[in-house]
Amino acid sequence: MGQVDGKVALITRRAELGAQVVGRDRELDLILAAVVAGRDLLLEGPPGTSKSTILRAITASWGIPLHFVEGNADLTPAKLVGHHNPARVLREDYSAANFVAGPLVAAMREGGFLYVEEFNRAPEDTLNTLLTAMAEREVNVPRVGRVGAAESFRLVASMNPFDNIGTTRISAGVYDRLCRLAVGYQSAEEDRQIVALRTGSDNAELIADAVAITRSTRAHPDVRHGASVRGAIDLVAVAAPLGEIRGGAGADVEGYRAIVLDAALLALSGRINVDETAEAGPEQIIRELWEEHFVLAPARAAAGSNAVRVPEPT
Repeated sequence: MGQVDGKVALITRRAELGAQVVGRDRELDLILAAVVAGRDLLLEGPPGTSKSTILRAITASWGIPLHFVEGNADLTPAKLVGHHNPARVLREDYSAANFVAGPLVAAMREGGFLYVEEFNRAPEDTLNTLLTAMAEREVNVPRVGRVGAAESFRLVASMNPFDNIGTTRISAGVYDRLCRLAVGYQSAEEDRQIVALRTGSDNAELIADAVAITRSTRAHPDVRHGASVRGAIDLVAVAAPLGEIRGGAGADVEGYRAIVLDAALLALSGRINVDETAEAGPEQIIRELWEEHFVLAPARAAAGSNAVRVPEPT
């Protein structure tokens, strides 16, 4: 009976999570299954693919903390585990009472999730500290002793598989203790839903144009990594006040397109990673994509629809 009740509760929780996240049905199923099974997890995918949104929804549903850590060269084991308060050490000497818990120890004690972004940018000795926490569900802190993890503690890491600048090699021992889920970009329809939700805009035309131009940055031959849906969100968010500043210039076609262009330059030019061998800069590439969307593609479509069709021979 308990197992049946547990299944019903899990199904209910999954439905609640689905109401908070746009799309991502498969990813929600797999992430929820992994954390319920007590497994630590590596989410591998580009920025802006709802990884942190899913984790926030899960931890909020469970009522447990979510501790964020950014992996970089400055993330030492001491910053991750914690430190003794220097002022109190001078007065009292080292003791468990003056230990200030870092995000790892805090998450273990509270039974929360430790979410390490840019996992492959953290130094090797820091990853080894996480390895102990994953393997033994405990860490040993000097002058404090053993800190065990509460049952609901999970380590969730994320990394961008397309970014290899400034990254470190993750050892087989670390990989062996993580379930891995590849997370790709959302569909165009999901992107439109996300933009509408995040901006509160009801301008379907602007949202569609913003999403189309943003998604096209990922296919440009001179762009190594294109913009995520965050670029489309900012494009829509900027375009509305820009139209007001220009005195309603977006009311006509040319004015609207000019607003979209400037909003796109502002929102997208810093989000694309242009290939080092490319002659065009980010602004020129955004202009090209804008022209393709508003001028060239419609012209080709019109020419195709007006072409004389030659009957096939019988």
